[in-house]
Amino acid sequence: LMEAVDLWEGERVLVVSNTSGERLETYVIPGKRGSGDIEMNGAAALRIKAGEEIIIMAFCLATELVQAKTILVDENNRFLQYMEAEAPHST
Repeated sequence: LMEAVDLWEGERVLVVSNTSGERLETYVIPGKRGSGDIEMNGAAALRIKAGEEIIIMAFCLATELVQAKTILVDENNRFLQYMEAEAPHST
């Protein structure tokens, strides 16, 4: 999953629970390749519990438009498909 969306080990991410409404910042720790495991560790595990539906967002500073990669996974966190990207908004 990390490769599918270009997440890096140690990268800062925002995790939002659609289940509880909790939000927290943390960093990426790779799990066993192909396992589909997504776990909260340490204090983060007190705020977002196993089984909650979450969104993981990474951000970057860039001088050019960066195309977001959004994926859907099944109930076992197995990759299902890429989501179609929205057209960028002009300012």
